[in-house]
Amino acid sequence: MVANVLKRKISLRIKRKKRIRAKISGTETCPRISIFRSNRTVYAQAIDDVKGVTLAASDGRKIGAKANKAGAEALAKDLAGKLAAKKISEGLFDRNGYLYHGVIAAFADGLRNNGIKL
Repeated sequence: MVANVLKRKISLRIKRKKRIRAKISGTETCPRISIFRSNRTVYAQAIDDVKGVTLAASDGRKIGAKANKAGAEALAKDLAGKLAAKKISEGLFDRNGYLYHGVIAAFADGLRNNGIKL
């Protein structure tokens, strides 16, 4: 990808990320569920912004999930299990500036299918 195009793509994602992040904030009972997608894998964590701590996290590398829809659903199942163990049943979805389709949408649907209300 040409350097100018890549730089613009990243700057637009950061703008979207700041705009989304200004509107949502997680608590202990309703954490912010943030996702990060790289070319190889997907990571997710549930964050309590009031205290500034991570309540639960899932790493796609540790469960063998790739950065595709099936991997995102597996990651969502893993994170939902960790949240259920802490008796958390709802959260705010932070798409982290990514467009809501593909892997990101599959992750959100996977959370909903495993009992987490978004």
